[in-house]
Amino acid sequence: MPVDDHSATLMSPTDTASLPVPQEWDVEPEPAAVPPSRRLIRKIAEAWRVPMSDAALRDVELCADELLANAIEHTRARCRVSVRWTGERLRVEVTDSSLALPDRETAEDTITGGRGLLLIEGLAHSWGWHPAGQGKTVWFECTADQLITGGQRLAVLLRAANDQATGHPRRSA
Repeated sequence: MPVDDHSATLMSPTDTASLPVPQEWDVEPEPAAVPPSRRLIRKIAEAWRVPMSDAALRDVELCADELLANAIEHTRARCRVSVRWTGERLRVEVTDSSLALPDRETAEDTITGGRGLLLIEGLAHSWGWHPAGQGKTVWFECTADQLITGGQRLAVLLRAANDQATGHPRRSA
């Protein structure tokens, strides 16, 4: 896997700013491959000195965990992770081989699954997807100053659990 504490940077055309080189790697189609990849995403953000609190980085890990688990569970094939820092947002992308669109309203297991996209929707600044070759890329972004805490964070987690239990996700306005 990539990243060390001396990650290369890209210089802007005017040589006035630099950004870390995006990091990419493949993840094997095994549930055991998810935790090391999610931890690597955090290590990359820390190596780049992305200005996020420990709690915000945990949210990034949680969102990454959900995207990776979804890709592996639904495709049973290798997926590709990409992490980039824009100077304002940390963006994590997971590209898989499935043409099935992400669906935050469908869950096969009403007890243990189906809350991932609801959590991402509540914890990330933005998220979405786009076609990619024979599959799709699902992504999320977190801003440097973003942190969902206290009652607001609890509300996100409870809403995801409640929506899953009732089978009736609420759409956000």
